[in-house]
Amino acid sequence: MNKALYDKEIQCPVCKNLFHTKKMRSSAIRIEKRDTDFCVYYNGENPIFYGVFVCPNCGYAALESVFQEISPSGKKIVLEKIGTKWTQRDFGSERDAYKAIEVYKLALLNGQLLNQKKGIIGTLCLRLAWLYRYIHEDRELDFIEHAANCFEEAFRYESLPIGNLDEVSLLYLLGELNRRLKKYDEAIDWFNKAVSNPNIKRKRKLDMLARDQWSLAKEEYKKQKEKNEAIVYAENEALI
Repeated sequence: MNKALYDKEIQCPVCKNLFHTKKMRSSAIRIEKRDTDFCVYYNGENPIFYGVFVCPNCGYAALESVFQEISPSGKKIVLEKIGTKWTQRDFGSERDAYKAIEVYKLALLNGQLLNQKKGIIGTLCLRLAWLYRYIHEDRELDFIEHAANCFEEAFRYESLPIGNLDEVSLLYLLGELNRRLKKYDEAIDWFNKAVSNPNIKRKRKLDMLARDQWSLAKEEYKKQKEKNEAIVYAENEALI
């Protein structure tokens, strides 16, 4: 028996089915380290695995924070688009990274069908990127790109906070996601916005991290530019 987990009873807002899903006790969370895009590594059980609830009866899935937030028209969409094709299966037991990927993708499908806010879709994509990172699979970058696009749109058109991110944290994250995508000019622009935001002074660690990653992005941009210039020079030499 895994003492870090407990059963939580949930009622599906779509089909009214009662089901149980695993949740992690906050007292059992042991953080090992964090990556520069806020990806957390844990000693022991990973609470990210359990961040999505899935109804085993109709296939409705969403982040815990928005699971109950669905309109009557949204319920109809889920029942028609997912429920009619759904093979009943239970995701309420212990999960590993592979099972977590499955449930987050299901939540992403639901979210896209329901036209959920870009901030929610971005959160799902970012966590999927982390899950692929945990298992060292290349699809990580695909979901980082999706997350960056969603968060940028959310920043421009949705009210803050976006998920659990305030403005300065989101500005920083957009810089770091673009840096990881090797879009260095865009990364530099977002980092510049972050370090120029007066609110970052209230977040000393984030301020230092933003300045470090900003400098790194500038160095990487310079190297990329020099490499591209060398390639162009070599191509021109070959034509002579």
